[in-house]
Amino acid sequence: MGGGVFYHIFSSAALVSLALYHLVSATTTYLKSPLAYVAKPYHPVSSSHRFKYLQLYLLITCLLIAFAHQTLISSDSDPLLKGSTPVHRFTSLQSAAVLFLFLILSLSLLISDATSLLPLPYDLFFALASAVFFLQSSSSASSASVQTSDLQAKCDSVSAQISALAALLCLILACQPRMFVADVGLGGAVCLQGLWMLQTGLSLYVDAFIPDGCHKLLDVVSGVEGSTKCELEDSRLRAVAILDLVFVVHAMFVVLIVMVTYGVAAKTYGVRRLGGSYEALPIAASSPAESSSNHIQMKALTGTQA
Repeated sequence: MGGGVFYHIFSSAALVSLALYHLVSATTTYLKSPLAYVAKPYHPVSSSHRFKYLQLYLLITCLLIAFAHQTLISSDSDPLLKGSTPVHRFTSLQSAAVLFLFLILSLSLLISDATSLLPLPYDLFFALASAVFFLQSSSSASSASVQTSDLQAKCDSVSAQISALAALLCLILACQPRMFVADVGLGGAVCLQGLWMLQTGLSLYVDAFIPDGCHKLLDVVSGVEGSTKCELEDSRLRAVAILDLVFVVHAMFVVLIVMVTYGVAAKTYGVRRLGGSYEALPIAASSPAESSSNHIQMKALTGTQA
């Protein structure tokens, strides 16, 4: 295993951890008070100022590492790309630019919440996140279009579709910040992207997970995009079908995670709603004296009207 699979494992762990934390925090916040629920781009770890922004600190650190990695690999040559080395350099720099935009967005969120220098509303952050996710989807689709590695192209294409879904959900939250389903869907999309990053690394760099009929090219620099090639058309179609099946399995696993998260949170905090999305209003029991007084007032009002 080279540096490519370790980078995918690191990215997968970061995305899945972020998604799980967001799912748990959003679900518990909603169950505590459904009527007052508003989607947030991040949830404080604790009320203590020391650990309040721990999630943002970790996110910024991971984005810095990913940005540095994409910038460094842009200097490697990749014979699996159509064209020459500059094609790989430009696609890698494009991915680095998208990560840099995510980094700026995270820093802006930290500055906005920790200080009064940049008081931006949450719906604006969701709108900006939607735009960045759309750029990430476009970057992945562009990378898939120039690949001659069938597995790499398929992995990039699926990643582009997941990023497009995340962009759509962020746009919905920017317009409807109280839509809990969209907030949970965004966490699920990020979790699915993390699982697919892991699957991409395994399918491209680990021999045990490479489909039959496909193999790694020995003359390709290790860790550059994907060094896996399917020689026969039947092998290529079989490999693509296997990736489609694995994607469905990952999607089912994400749905299971969302259901378990909601079930555990509902059992812990209780479901404070009755039908639809509205919380039932409490009805106070009236005393016999109050009931008698109300009855006399109603009779007097009826006699006056008569």
